[in-house]
Amino acid sequence: MSAPTINIKNKKARFEYHLQDVFNAGIVLSGTEIKSIRNNKASILEAYCIFHDGEVWIRNMFVNEYENGTFYNHRPRADRKLLLNRKEINRIEKFLKVKGNTIIPLKLYLSEKGWVKLEIAFAVGKKLHDKRHDLKQKDDQREMDRALKR
Repeated sequence: MSAPTINIKNKKARFEYHLQDVFNAGIVLSGTEIKSIRNNKASILEAYCIFHDGEVWIRNMFVNEYENGTFYNHRPRADRKLLLNRKEINRIEKFLKVKGNTIIPLKLYLSEKGWVKLEIAFAVGKKLHDKRHDLKQKDDQREMDRALKR
């Protein structure tokens, strides 16, 4: 029996932001949260990371309530602590001090050992003209692929 695959991605991240460094972080979850995530009932589209009291937290990550949970069920949009080493936390703290910088999640996945991991990245928001430029490049690439296919 193979482990269930988790395929939760933030598809808009690469369009909305310039990504710089990528980190893999563990995440602190309760029992009902992990069960919902294993059922692919989570979303990281609106999530972002904050630095608070020497720790990094993910805010606004949606994890649907577990359907078989009782009164021990979790809150869907609670802040969740990220597990990083001290060197990475210090780099994140320095990065977030600059105005306009943010940390966004890219992917939520299951490691080989069965732990839920979160791939996060340093991000700087794109301007409107950058987004238009990316769309133009994408359209040009699509046209070239069509021409080569014929």
